[in-house]
Amino acid sequence: MKTLADLLTRDLHGTRVLVRSDLNVPLDGTTITDDGRIRASVPTIRALTEAGARVIVCAHLGRPKGAPEARYSLAPVAARLGELLGRPVTFATDTVGESAQAAVRDASDGDVVLLENLRFNAGETAKTDEGRAEFAAALAALADVFVSDGFGVVHRKQASVFDVARLLPAYTGGLVQTEVDVLRRLTHDPARPYAVVLGGAKVSDKLGVIGNLLQTADRLLIGGGMAFTFLRAQGHEVGTSLLEADQVDAVKGYLDDAAARGVEIVLPVDVVAASAFSADAEHAVVAVDAIPADRMGLDIGPESSALFAAKLADCRTVFWNGPMGAFEMAPFAAGTKALADTLVEITAAGALTVIGGGDSAAAVRRLGFTDDQFGHISTGGGASLEYLEGSELPGLTVLDESSEEQT
Repeated sequence: MKTLADLLTRDLHGTRVLVRSDLNVPLDGTTITDDGRIRASVPTIRALTEAGARVIVCAHLGRPKGAPEARYSLAPVAARLGELLGRPVTFATDTVGESAQAAVRDASDGDVVLLENLRFNAGETAKTDEGRAEFAAALAALADVFVSDGFGVVHRKQASVFDVARLLPAYTGGLVQTEVDVLRRLTHDPARPYAVVLGGAKVSDKLGVIGNLLQTADRLLIGGGMAFTFLRAQGHEVGTSLLEADQVDAVKGYLDDAAARGVEIVLPVDVVAASAFSADAEHAVVAVDAIPADRMGLDIGPESSALFAAKLADCRTVFWNGPMGAFEMAPFAAGTKALADTLVEITAAGALTVIGGGDSAAAVRRLGFTDDQFGHISTGGGASLEYLEGSELPGLTVLDESSEEQT
């Protein structure tokens, strides 16, 4: 892949650079509740502006259905991006229409333009090459060069991720390069012991990555809602806890495979069981073999947190994806916080700790941790998992192809 560093060797004054960023941040109305992805996008944009480029940033927000929806406008993101850059950001009120064309035409060297939500155009997420072609061509017409810097979308074959990279000289942005470098360290001769911590709601979302990790990890720690399918596979009753009954047999197979490979699978030994999915629900810590029939597990318990900490204490590499419980509600946040505390400790001791984006990244920030307390916080939860699963990521493959064509 050709990199941002390669592009910066050129004189970029007068050059229009289209940057695909990942600015898909959570909003409460028009208030950004976690600006981590915007902050992560700043270094690449700043480097280009300082080199004299005319930077056109494009991104999506949420899941609009191919037409404008006010609640998904990137206008609040434009304001925050301008604050972080310390310079005005011109906001185009459409994607490739009159507003976008005028904003790009009027831009001077070092200026930044942010286009409106790409997914307001149905061509962005069309399933066929033909369906994306017209929109991709219109985006490419706005620029001279393309920089892919939205790691959270490189697993998507979308117009602004895949097709534009075929139409313009394409480069890997600093953020994507960093993400790929870190994930390669997890998949190519990681420092050992190497542990993976998986949480979140569903086993089915992570079956592929679990299967692949059994070939590389030394330990696999399972928490969150997905733990209950593993516990059922071991013969435990789980009350009204989240359970994917149709995955129990598959999980039994993974447990057997792990045992055959010598991979240690660590499950909770106690949970916080509640009468309802509510912060106000009656709850108590119970052993995993004593979950009441009318209770649901909403967090790992203190003994499980201590067990997980012990299993991670000597690790040199840790990847974590998915919270240990319903961290959004204070009574069920302790397990996730305890895990984050453990990772902070082993990071300080020299371990590589990688938080795989998504809810995990949101959780640690919400619980008061800062990004620099961990080795790396990914901006792409789904992309990180698919990379670790060994899947081909279209947004990365096309950059390799583009580089070959340019050489």
